[in-house]
Amino acid sequence: MKDFKLILLLMLFPFLTYSQPGTINSHTDNSQVVRDFSGYKWKMKMMLPGEGVKAGLHELPPADIETLVWNPAKVPGDVFTDLWKAGAIEDPYFGRNSVKAQWVQHYEWWYSYQFNVTEDITDQIVRIDFEGVDFSCDVWLNGVHLGRHEGAFSSFSFDVTEALRVSKKNIESKNMLMIKLDPPPQVNAKVAGRKTPWFGDYWRDLIPFGITRKIKMVSTGKVRIEDVYANTSLNKDGSANVLMEVEVENTTASPKEMTVVASIEGKNFKSKALTAEITQVVKPGIHKIKKNIHVKKPELWWPWDLGKPNLYTAKVSLKDGKVNHDFNEITFGIREVKMKWNPGFTRDEVSFPRTTLINGKVHFIRSACWGGPPDIFVGRTAPGKYANLIKLAKEANMNNIRIFGWHPPEIPEFYELCNEAGLTVWQDMIPMGTGNIPTEREKINLIMAEAASVIKERRNHPSLIMMEGGEEMLLRTADAHFGRAFLEELGDTLQSYANLPYVPDSPLTCEVSQEAGYKKKEAVHALRYFYGMGHALMEDWYQSLDYPIVPEFAITSVPSVESLKKFIPENEMWPPGLSWGHHWADLDRLKMQNWDTFGDEKIGSLEEFVNASQDAQGIIFQNGVEYFRRQKPRLSGIALCHFITYWPDMKWGIVDNYQQPKRSYDYVKRAYQPLLVSLNFKKRRWHTNEPFIGEIWVINDLYKTYKNSSVQLTIKDDKGAVLHSKKMEISIIKENSANKFFDINEKVLAKVEKQFTIELSLTDKNGKELSFNHYMLLIGDQAAATKEFKQMQNAMQKRNGKYGYGNYFRFYDDMTFENGKDHQSDVEQPRASDY
Repeated sequence: MKDFKLILLLMLFPFLTYSQPGTINSHTDNSQVVRDFSGYKWKMKMMLPGEGVKAGLHELPPADIETLVWNPAKVPGDVFTDLWKAGAIEDPYFGRNSVKAQWVQHYEWWYSYQFNVTEDITDQIVRIDFEGVDFSCDVWLNGVHLGRHEGAFSSFSFDVTEALRVSKKNIESKNMLMIKLDPPPQVNAKVAGRKTPWFGDYWRDLIPFGITRKIKMVSTGKVRIEDVYANTSLNKDGSANVLMEVEVENTTASPKEMTVVASIEGKNFKSKALTAEITQVVKPGIHKIKKNIHVKKPELWWPWDLGKPNLYTAKVSLKDGKVNHDFNEITFGIREVKMKWNPGFTRDEVSFPRTTLINGKVHFIRSACWGGPPDIFVGRTAPGKYANLIKLAKEANMNNIRIFGWHPPEIPEFYELCNEAGLTVWQDMIPMGTGNIPTEREKINLIMAEAASVIKERRNHPSLIMMEGGEEMLLRTADAHFGRAFLEELGDTLQSYANLPYVPDSPLTCEVSQEAGYKKKEAVHALRYFYGMGHALMEDWYQSLDYPIVPEFAITSVPSVESLKKFIPENEMWPPGLSWGHHWADLDRLKMQNWDTFGDEKIGSLEEFVNASQDAQGIIFQNGVEYFRRQKPRLSGIALCHFITYWPDMKWGIVDNYQQPKRSYDYVKRAYQPLLVSLNFKKRRWHTNEPFIGEIWVINDLYKTYKNSSVQLTIKDDKGAVLHSKKMEISIIKENSANKFFDINEKVLAKVEKQFTIELSLTDKNGKELSFNHYMLLIGDQAAATKEFKQMQNAMQKRNGKYGYGNYFRFYDDMTFENGKDHQSDVEQPRASDY
């Protein structure tokens, strides 16, 4: 068949026509063929809501060339990116162009695709599978209405066997697939959990929508495989069971005796193939067939810092005698995930165990909230972006990525890359970033169905180790007990499909969560430093936190000057113009972060300000992360907020939208070293007449013991001159530990003017460096700095109280007529006040 490709090439013994059930050769007799409709052959057209059907777009003759003049489009993709590439709108990421594109979300958009079918489909079932459409659509093939679907994350499928035009002749074999995308929902609460929230302080009011995942046409026999799940478990003797759960559909009206042949073998390591088969009668409809494969000596999947991420391939054939009806292949890993209670917290303080065990070993989570997808307009995301970003995450010493409830579940390629890299995934399974959810039973059922679709598609990935229900959901829930009941039902739904730990919400420490019955020490979203900027200096703030886990730790910064030039107009670059505010630059807080870090707002130039903001973000992250890690095992995980950002902004990411690491990335990389030498200090500002007092710790997340190592301490002044140097011996660093080894009390600051640095180097007995770390501290008065910081907070709060947090005009006197300013013409370029 033209443009068709076999899912599995005939690699073994091409002279064989049929294979006997029970042999691995069954997998080579695959009758399934797939046509991927991905690419740029699509066309799109705008219509007023409801007018497309009235005009008869769905009835266009399949062989007609009318769609030739429609705008070009790509699948997978999104409406905004297709329009930008077609020249209909300006780049929504640049300047304030997103405001100009708001009209797009008030129209319906028609997507068409023409293809030929020239080969006989007798005794076959042909379906068109949709992996995901955001949000609602109707589908026609050759004028036949196939159906309608709602839900951004759930896949759906239509039997098109009868609707297809099949012929050896070109014109008669033409088929026209037509998809009508509705205008996207305008109120998130009505579609909560079934569409990604498009609000929050890192996006502007454009509602992404489009055909966001692949569309494929699949031809099989009349009994087909719907789903394959490799449900793994470990036994006390070290062996493992792989329960192959195969969901099959008999599309005929009669029962059929079918044989399932399953095999597993190593994917990234060599192993002998293990096979199993089962024959049973399959009645019409959908049924589940189970067969266990026992693995005597399994190669386990591990996070990269605990072992090797070993992966298996499972192949499943579905046969009727000698005729193979269908075939499926999946990748999975054998691993066991359990949770245990964090030591030091009573059951009156916490409701859930928060320490993750992978195959019996503690997996201390060094994570960041993903902040993705790489682009909120998925049509802008080239495949290579995911590979590069996962590589950067691992190089930053992260062993986990958290997908939280303001962002969608990721595409399969994301999990595949995490599987291979040995990165675990902690995921809010569907985006529940709002507590304002429907209360009607039928609408709750839709949310649960969406969640079931999400977990079924992702449960084979060994990287997925933890499920969560909501993200600050109870924080915004009017009825605490309804919210809890909903989250518990969501957990039951998810865990009925995958045996993974589940936590209902994060952080579960707000007033509503307490009313719902959760405990006071569940978790902390370490956000107050940013949102309550000025209430305390960084070290006074993070040292006040005592929780078993930190699902969010947030500090902001500005992308590099090179990246700024890609989305900020040249005439708004410096001092900051309005586009800075539009891209969520909190100009008050950025200056205050700089001041707390350096004792200076650092606004002398664009380069100085940008670099200082990134260093400030990095220093605050480093110091906070190390404080949290020293609490191990009382504390068991940290997720920074964020790793990336899904459009170019001035917010949370340590890697910007152009995949460029900020300077803060290097601080995080250092703080997340699995084996880390760490300095504990109570304050960052010191008088020149007092000794520097601190402690030297070593945190070891590895299951490896280090004997006869040493730490080199070096203190330097403003100019880099060495004030003090000392070497200290450590007899043993235990595996999976965090311990203090030395106290420091050195009176060496007399000649320091503004700041000093402390360097720590941990080496083994042969002099090989195992960990390096350094810190920048200030000369100053802690109490006086606290007072000044609070005065800055008062000024910021006065401005915010007058205009509101979301209104960036508050930074521009020209726009608010403050201080005698008056913006009268576009010839003028408003600039941020106080810069």
